[in-house]
Amino acid sequence: MPEVKIKQDEINIGRNIRELRKAKKIKQVEMVVKLQLEGLDITREAYVKIERGIQHIYASQLKAIKNVLDTTYDELFK
Repeated sequence: MPEVKIKQDEINIGRNIRELRKAKKIKQVEMVVKLQLEGLDITREAYVKIERGIQHIYASQLKAIKNVLDTTYDELFK
């Protein structure tokens, strides 16, 4: 089964991720390392594109980001 992509057209998930990451004082490089430790195969470049809203986000990426930021899906989608 192919993985589900979440489009960032109407909801800027990337902006919310960036705000939550900055509030927790986590740098982008540190965030990518934590995501990789969660088992997510992601580069810093791909992560930056997600935060900027220029790349769609996969459900697995969203779940890993939620776990690393210790937040809820509601906070990511607000």
